[in-house]
Amino acid sequence: MSTDNKNKQQPLELPENAYTQLKPGEEYVPIITREKGEPEVTGRSIVFGLIMTVFFSAAAAYIALKLGQGIETAIPISILAIGFSAFMAKMAMRKSGLIENVNILAIGATSGIVVGGSVFTMPAIYMLHLKGGFWQIFLVPFLGAVLGVLFLIPFRRYFVAEMHGKLPFPEATATTEILVTGEKGGSQAGILLYSLGIGVLLDYLALSYHAWTDTFTTAAVKGMAFFTDKLRGVFAMSTSAAVLGLGYIIGIRYASIIMAGSMLSYFVLIPLLAHVGGPAYAHLNYEQIFSDKLLGVRNIGIGGIFAAGVISIIQMAPVIKQAVQKMMAQLFKHREHGRTEAVSRLDRDIPMPLVFGLIVLVSLGIFLYFRFSVLAQDAHPTLLAFLALALTLLIVFLFSAVSAWAVAMISVTPISGMTLTTLIIAAVIMSALGLAGQSGMLAVLLIGGVVCTALSMSGSLVTQFKIGYWLGSTPRTIEWSNIIGSALASVTVTGVIIMFATVYGYGAPTTQHAHPLAAPQASAMAAVLNAFLGGQGAPWMLYGVGAIIAVIVAMLGVSSLAFALGMYLPIQLNSPILLGAIVAWMVQKSSKNPSLSKARNDKGILIASGLIAGGALAGVLDGFTKMISERIGWEPRAFHFSASAQNWAGLIVFLLLAAFLYWDSRRAKGPGQGENSAASEA
Repeated sequence: MSTDNKNKQQPLELPENAYTQLKPGEEYVPIITREKGEPEVTGRSIVFGLIMTVFFSAAAAYIALKLGQGIETAIPISILAIGFSAFMAKMAMRKSGLIENVNILAIGATSGIVVGGSVFTMPAIYMLHLKGGFWQIFLVPFLGAVLGVLFLIPFRRYFVAEMHGKLPFPEATATTEILVTGEKGGSQAGILLYSLGIGVLLDYLALSYHAWTDTFTTAAVKGMAFFTDKLRGVFAMSTSAAVLGLGYIIGIRYASIIMAGSMLSYFVLIPLLAHVGGPAYAHLNYEQIFSDKLLGVRNIGIGGIFAAGVISIIQMAPVIKQAVQKMMAQLFKHREHGRTEAVSRLDRDIPMPLVFGLIVLVSLGIFLYFRFSVLAQDAHPTLLAFLALALTLLIVFLFSAVSAWAVAMISVTPISGMTLTTLIIAAVIMSALGLAGQSGMLAVLLIGGVVCTALSMSGSLVTQFKIGYWLGSTPRTIEWSNIIGSALASVTVTGVIIMFATVYGYGAPTTQHAHPLAAPQASAMAAVLNAFLGGQGAPWMLYGVGAIIAVIVAMLGVSSLAFALGMYLPIQLNSPILLGAIVAWMVQKSSKNPSLSKARNDKGILIASGLIAGGALAGVLDGFTKMISERIGWEPRAFHFSASAQNWAGLIVFLLLAAFLYWDSRRAKGPGQGENSAASEA
């Protein structure tokens, strides 16, 4: 029987070793292995992907700028791709293939990437009263996205193959389960659908209808007033189904480290600063002590993330060296008789000579942009433009791998923290060379914008690479799809940003714009620029404390990046991740029968994936609900419980959901086992 026939007859199932470390000599074989004949880049995948790019770019930009909240785009696009495939089948046309849907995802997901890079930085142009037109705003996210793709290509094999089973890849796991289960159908599709429905229902009721609070906090408990007001010690927990599912997939190890970082921030540093920090902290509540731009504990987290990033770069030095060596070897490889060694479709990237050429081309574009547009009026425009380019390339190259590692580890990349770090480094260097005023602020901001988008791309692209690795997509297809999608997403987002600047304005109210948009991330970037280039100073002591903590944690053999992320992220996000990880640990230890434990855990992963997808969809629905309600002056509030009742109701619902996740996962049956025998193994 031919290889193609074998592929056609094999079941649509992820291999047994999809989520486990490979034994010596063992190889991972994806679902789709054929070299030719499998639909991947098709007219429908390109058109549908581009439609998703425009729609979600506009929607995500609108919601982020108007309402100050981001929305997940990759998972909704995956679900819509599956629905589109089912619709085509009902119309008596060919269903979209598995890796064809991955191509739709690769094109459409650039919407979230570009929005994250743009809205974090570009509105600050208007807040600082700088000159910014269409091309200035468009080029920053587009060039950053392209750099993010090109600089991650040399690290692809390391993250997806060499680290297989060693990093959890939570978002990639959830998306892969959705794509495979949606394509396969059957009982597993039912599990995914009802868990998705639960996630949508619970999160949407909390977000839009306020049936219960979406975050339980001891600050709302009257009996905890002493701890809240006097000690400034507060525990909080998000009640989102999505975060519970995320914790299940992340696992107990990383979830514990992240939570340890949060406990240090919330139960040690915040109370400590409240009592020994002097008058500057005496009048601040616990939230302000955590998030204040100059005094906040979150600055310690930023310092920790930067130091942890440097430590990660040092630890990855052999990998970076190997990636550079491979790139240079392929770049200068001698071709014999005009032919190169055949490479499997599953391991085929954009050719390294072309990657190098594109990097040079993008670098030239950035240099010309800074030299003749941003710094043209400065005394030393060529030197400063070259320095700005060098900073951009160095930081993107080094921190792209760190961003990818963070996403592979906990599905969260500290883009804002690393971008703030970039702004600080660039501002210090540029100001030392005499650059100041509006041209200095604009130059540093645009460096930060390119870096921000590149890091956003790295985090999303490593997820797509892993999905493609599991399913059998061609890496080169994913890479080109992201570059093409980024161009259209950048055009769309730039249009939204400029339109909102004209209609609403950003930052502080003015006579022209009485009710401007908050754009909180960009506001933070503007504050940093004012601090360094406007003479307001910076929290160097807090950055230094965070850096030292990260070094100490690394010396103890603990992941300093995970710990620093815990210090930086709010505790309400990290505590439910730990609870989800505990549920996963309990499920994995619920039977002494290895096959039954695996079956239960596999079902738990599927349920968790559905909860993540449901939470993502609920966020999108909530964004549109708020957008519509703001237009017509109506707020959907079907429940009128007291704040205390909503607080406790949120915790109870969340704990019941965790109990359901454990109970339903344990109902899974092992191979060849009936319901009774499965129960007897418990």
